Amino acid sequence: MVKRLFVSAELSNGATIELHGERAHYAGRVLRARAGDEFCVFNGTDGEWSATVTRSGRSGVELQVGARREAAAESPLGIQLVQGVARGDRMDLVVQKATELGVTRITPLFTEFGVVKLDERRAQKRLEHWRHIAMSACEQCGRTRPPRIDGPLDLNAWLGVEHASPQTRLILRPDAVATLGAALAPQSDLCLLVGPEGGFSDREYEDAAVAGFRAVSLGPRILRTETAAIAALAVAQFLWGDLRADGEPAAATP
Repeated sequence: MVKRLFVSAELSNGATIELHGERAHYAGRVLRARAGDEFCVFNGTDGEWSATVTRSGRSGVELQVGARREAAAESPLGIQLVQGVARGDRMDLVVQKATELGVTRITPLFTEFGVVKLDERRAQKRLEHWRHIAMSACEQCGRTRPPRIDGPLDLNAWLGVEHASPQTRLILRPDAVATLGAALAPQSDLCLLVGPEGGFSDREYEDAAVAGFRAVSLGPRILRTETAAIAALAVAQFLWGDLRADGEPAAATP
């Protein structure tokens, strides 16, 4: 299997890419790039391209870009995951698996019962960390477009800005009567709202309902926040995305 590498340079046939710092270390030490090795490279906007290592050493790694490759790893279902910020590794896992499951946008939120509190400096550091996780997940899973990851926001502030968007909006609630599996196919994109470890407060559920979110559950068991997000995304892709048994995206509900 050809190794995949995210690069920040523009991509075109015949272009030369110079890698330095962390990217050079990753390519040279982790992926063991050697002169003559073949790679697939992508930058998030220009698709996927073949590339050949022309130099690998302490001063950096150099690649020459070849032909553009066909890539079909992006889901036809646009999904925005709006996730209550969870502790350390749990949030990292959500970002990684959401990327692998085809999410197009991740919006972290601070909520009433959330246990994670970040000042502006720490929030920016965590945002950069999450974006790096998403980039690495794209290298592994075959995607060419890392999901957009927003800076953390307060739930009420986000609802006030986003409630007018045309997405189909679902919020996970353990005691909801309707299940995710019984939900109608999205009219356009899907926005999925998932609480942090402590869940949402009654007031937050009410505010979400006013903003057009329909409450759905994942069955009789209460799942951890990271499990709930991953399970819900997998179900959504199975019902309406590129994991459908017939291989065809579900038709939008009028």
